[in-house]
Amino acid sequence: MTDDDSINEQSFPTSYLREAYLRRFPLAAAQRLETVFTLKSVSQQINNVLNEWLEGTAGSPSRFQALALLWGAGDRFVPHQEIIAALQVKRATVSALMFSLEQEGLVQSIGDEKDRRRLLAKLTEKGRNVIASALELNAHRLEKVFVDLSPDELQLLQSLLRRMRDGFVQVSNEKIKA
Repeated sequence: MTDDDSINEQSFPTSYLREAYLRRFPLAAAQRLETVFTLKSVSQQINNVLNEWLEGTAGSPSRFQALALLWGAGDRFVPHQEIIAALQVKRATVSALMFSLEQEGLVQSIGDEKDRRRLLAKLTEKGRNVIASALELNAHRLEKVFVDLSPDELQLLQSLLRRMRDGFVQVSNEKIKA
């Protein structure tokens, strides 16, 4: 088997699991299962590659996202709550993340003068340099990753992925209500 074969070959479900699944469920159900596990595999590969790419700059995908969000805000202080919403994580996760970024001198957080319970953050000069480097370096890498996809295909892919995400959220919320 060549490296190209291993990239194109589906590893899960295995052929025998797929056959057993098809004996019990219709083809459409097997396709949904295969889609979920293909997406899981792609997601894992993306996480692995992003961690490697960001190791020398932002440090991790979460740190990159937080720094990029603050970079996009310019000199405006951004409420931690906005970072929580953008990263779709718990408050404690962002608190720890921001503490780490502050300790490294990449971010400055202050209390909101109008509401002392709210924290606001912005990049330091060092943080701007780190995220600028990460953005520049990874823009070229991402260009290579997506070279075979047209802008229309990228837009379609994003739309399909958002629909999948929304479907999982909806079903997850139904389970919680049940």
